[in-house]
Amino acid sequence: MRVLFIGGTGNISIACTRLALEKGYDVFHLNRGSSENPFGDRVKSIKIDVNDHKRLKSALKGEYFDVVANFIAYVPEDIKRDYEIFLDKTDQYIFISSASAYQKPPSHPVITESTPLRNPYWQYSRDKIACENYLNELYRDKNFSITIIRPSLTYETVIPAAIGSWDDFTIIDRIRNGKKIIVHGDGTSLWTITHSEDFARGFVGLLGHQQAIGHSFHITSDEILNWNQIYEAIGMAAGEIPDMIHIPSDFIARFDEFHIGNLLGDKANSVIFDNSKIKSFVPDFQAIIPFKHGIRKTVEWFEEKPSRMKVIGGTNSFMDRVIDSYLEIM
Repeated sequence: MRVLFIGGTGNISIACTRLALEKGYDVFHLNRGSSENPFGDRVKSIKIDVNDHKRLKSALKGEYFDVVANFIAYVPEDIKRDYEIFLDKTDQYIFISSASAYQKPPSHPVITESTPLRNPYWQYSRDKIACENYLNELYRDKNFSITIIRPSLTYETVIPAAIGSWDDFTIIDRIRNGKKIIVHGDGTSLWTITHSEDFARGFVGLLGHQQAIGHSFHITSDEILNWNQIYEAIGMAAGEIPDMIHIPSDFIARFDEFHIGNLLGDKANSVIFDNSKIKSFVPDFQAIIPFKHGIRKTVEWFEEKPSRMKVIGGTNSFMDRVIDSYLEIM
């Protein structure tokens, strides 16, 4: 099977590439070549900016792929571009959307693929919804063979803290230095964090899956943790007990507009993902990596190269400012 990943070297797509190669698929990456490629010549690289239409069309002349999956499409204009380029070049176009597109706040804590898509808090999520709407129109009206996948908080080469880190080492550094870390709310809201290797099992199972055309799926772990447990596991991976301070989400959001979406439009809500649909389409899908084990592997990955262990001064300043302001009114 010939598969083209637009992106291919990110937090989620690396695991998907790894598993696709293990299954013997012929994998292509389309990207600018600016990120580290751990696969060498096992992956065929097309090093072009996807927005450079002229060069891209020339590079893809005569090419055909069983599957094209775009990991870096965010707005409807990206979908329009891909439709024009890949309409006659693939049997299945996969769009990586986001589980943050689901109704916020949720009217029911159990999320299925039929949960409405509505997020008035986060433009990122509204853009993903608009992409999905456009793709469904293309499927209905133009017979464009699409599959939509909605990851939730998925990690391998990032630290999945709600506040304090992502592709940097800031929160681990704070924990190891005994500094307070922020936990939104009282830390008892429920969440699911999924290792990218587990996500990849569901994702790769949908590649070339004829019955998945026209369908949407989320792919998450079945492990349900509250945010106190999540930060305790991050602390265990750091080798220290974290000094947690609980601060209301709406208070945090006053200091940074990003957290209106990140918290109020996403992580401040309790959600439980029902994975029945992906399991029915991909019977061997199973999430087997507990967060307390996976996050330890992630911290070790950061520590393999000092260049990965970035501490972001602005993130530290933000957390200190929020904490100091909150303590003043307590």
